[in-house]
Amino acid sequence: MVRKRNLLKRYLDFSVIYKIAIGFFLGIIAGVTVGPAISIIEPLGHLFIRMLKMIAMPLIFFTLVLGSSHLNLKKFGKIGGEIILFYCLTSLIAACIGLLMALLIQPGLGLSLEGVAFTSTAPPSLIDTMLSWVPENPFKALASYWILPTIIFSLSFGLSLSYLKTSKDRHNREISTTLVSVFEACSEVIFKIVRLVLEIAPYGVFALIAVNIGGKGLGIFFHFGKLLATDYLACVTHIILVYGGLLMLFRISPIKFFNGAKDAMLTAYVTRTTAGSLPVSMKCANDNLGIKKEIYSFSLPLGATINMDGSSLHMMVVAVMAANMAGYQLTLPEILILILTVIMASVGTAALPSATLIMLVGVLSSVGLPLEIIGLIAGVDVISDMMRTLTNVTGDLACTSIVSKINGAIDTKVGVWAKE
Repeated sequence: MVRKRNLLKRYLDFSVIYKIAIGFFLGIIAGVTVGPAISIIEPLGHLFIRMLKMIAMPLIFFTLVLGSSHLNLKKFGKIGGEIILFYCLTSLIAACIGLLMALLIQPGLGLSLEGVAFTSTAPPSLIDTMLSWVPENPFKALASYWILPTIIFSLSFGLSLSYLKTSKDRHNREISTTLVSVFEACSEVIFKIVRLVLEIAPYGVFALIAVNIGGKGLGIFFHFGKLLATDYLACVTHIILVYGGLLMLFRISPIKFFNGAKDAMLTAYVTRTTAGSLPVSMKCANDNLGIKKEIYSFSLPLGATINMDGSSLHMMVVAVMAANMAGYQLTLPEILILILTVIMASVGTAALPSATLIMLVGVLSSVGLPLEIIGLIAGVDVISDMMRTLTNVTGDLACTSIVSKINGAIDTKVGVWAKE
């Protein structure tokens, strides 16, 4: 009995991403070996997708409410407003770059999902689409997978809690404290369920990849390569053109900036965690970039929570790939919904390993795209995730440097700015 418990503990301690990779490669072997008959295990893949859908809406709701409730609106001031403005601006541009790069390279074009039928519906007008973002019934929005209305309600709820926390009325402060504690508890419970779902992910990925390889052969890897190429090219484009361009616009040398930020960028690429790279990012901000502590101690943790440019970019690429695999041409209102959903959903993705895979449920559901693509690409997600995380961390430092320059909070006598 003790030996069984030890084996179970060792299994649970083994990294989920490696278990997913093993499931991915075993699925390839099974698909090639068995062929089309492997479709008998397809329900296992559908079970994984259903579990992702089960957890997606509660995760979005609780994490967004909790995250926005911790924003102190009264203490933001000028610098807080500026850093959030730059974070939102770069996230918007990242989503657009991801969209344009995906439309240029067209990942998934010519590939279809095994056993998935997709029927498009006539899109509503742009005005009706925008009106639908405000939910008449927030609980119906949650139950119906209306992602953008749920996000808007969640942010409204969380920001209202934040306002009550700083109220002069003691009763309002007590109410806010109690509700925040409840949402913290609910978030912890949700994270435990997410851990269970991720433990099942390797088996779902195994089934989905085996069924598709069995039906289509190894040619599917060409499309995986196009997905990764699109992600990497889009990230590099965003880093050079957007971050580099903004730095030059505010008279900051991009070469010196990247030299000062390289340690944090490398750490982010290797570890694939924005939060885990935070100590290195702060050291780079202080020692190499000469940014005052009162700014980077606020902006970098905030950026690790809400500034997910690499994730925004990637989710747009996957959405276009899903549309291509479904044989569907996205309309302008749907593209607008995707961009807004991606930007707002990125607020809730930071603290959770492999969170982008789960947030993709909300993004794809917002315009009715097939969710089966999530299990299909999960096996190569780690390669994309490395570059996404590097982009996220670079964006945090770039925006922090720009706001610091605007407010005269960069010491040009230290780090990369010091004259030789």
